[in-house]
Amino acid sequence: MAFSNTAPLREQIESALPRRPFAISFWDGTAVAATEPDAPTFRILAPEALAHVLRAPGELGLGRAFVLGLIDPDSIEGALRVVDTFEPPPLSPKQMLGLGAAVVRACGLVRPPGRPASELRLTGERHTIGRDRRAVSYHYDAGNDFFALFLDPSMTYSCAYFRDGARTLAEAQQAKLGLVCRKLALKEGERVLDVGCGWGSFAIHAAQNYGAKVLGVTLSEEQVKLGRRRVQEAGLADRIELRLADYREVRDERFDAISSIGMVEHVGEERIDLYMRTLAGLLVQGGRLLNHGIAKLTDFDTKDEGAFSERFVFPDGVPLPLSRIELALECAGMVTRHVEGLPEDYAETLRYWIANFEERYDEAVRLAGIERARVWRVYLRAARQGFLTGWASVYQVLAHKPA
Repeated sequence: MAFSNTAPLREQIESALPRRPFAISFWDGTAVAATEPDAPTFRILAPEALAHVLRAPGELGLGRAFVLGLIDPDSIEGALRVVDTFEPPPLSPKQMLGLGAAVVRACGLVRPPGRPASELRLTGERHTIGRDRRAVSYHYDAGNDFFALFLDPSMTYSCAYFRDGARTLAEAQQAKLGLVCRKLALKEGERVLDVGCGWGSFAIHAAQNYGAKVLGVTLSEEQVKLGRRRVQEAGLADRIELRLADYREVRDERFDAISSIGMVEHVGEERIDLYMRTLAGLLVQGGRLLNHGIAKLTDFDTKDEGAFSERFVFPDGVPLPLSRIELALECAGMVTRHVEGLPEDYAETLRYWIANFEERYDEAVRLAGIERARVWRVYLRAARQGFLTGWASVYQVLAHKPA
């Protein structure tokens, strides 16, 4: 980096953005003031932060700078609100040119900055089995101990259920698992498929409390290793099999019920119809399916979830609108019996996860590295904000296969 000068950039920002629901402080001690009260401050700690924003304007550049610790807002929640809601006024070509030149001068740009080591860029056709394996492996490479930092003891990595008087996250997760089992009307000895089984929490609950025989499938080796150990410790090896497999690799088997909890978000528009046809084909006549998943309420783009999530959190993960889920179910010959939305429950679940994560943040850095820890710090808050603002909801859809 060459010599940098922030004065022209400050002047350009103040001129181009007369309304600023945020403040900016620069590494040299100077600042651009907010024009509104209670505004967050984007603390830019090094010129390289501006270079990242210049290289990838918008969410991706900001995300890279944050992951690398080059931007550190005084309030992550406040910064997320600005990123989500602030719409700058249209700029003239002259203003855009002036801002660009001021950014270059401020960052002293000599060559483009390198990407964070934790950034993933997948190639090839979306939602093939091979690419889905790479995407899932990336997310869970942080390790089982990392997820144990913020999840409840059952290691349930999905929305809890607080409406039955649950007083803790652990109680609420057990309530959710029980709710799914009751909706599926599980009976002793019935065969159940758990798609995207995680660390086996639903399989263990269904086998332990309802006598079900469960096959759980996941693409994460980390999850299978720990899940199988948990099944053995629970004494349920005769009732539960956890398999490292894709849903498309389950063939020539039939099930009385199927649970899909937090899985459908990773299927994509490209495969949602295939997904529901495949699950319907695995059910016996009269079999039941419960699909539990996040759904968009606004911004119905189904291509990707945004550059930051695509590169750093859930590659290829895209929540679809509830109507799209319903259409896929109906086209697969399934009949919907019940739909329930749980956005407030997921916001509360994330409140617990955030508190747990912050309490053990130093351990998260030790286990997964500073970049991954910073990613999760912002990701958990962004997810909660989505449920609080009505950008997304989470639905349980119960359907059956007509006899």
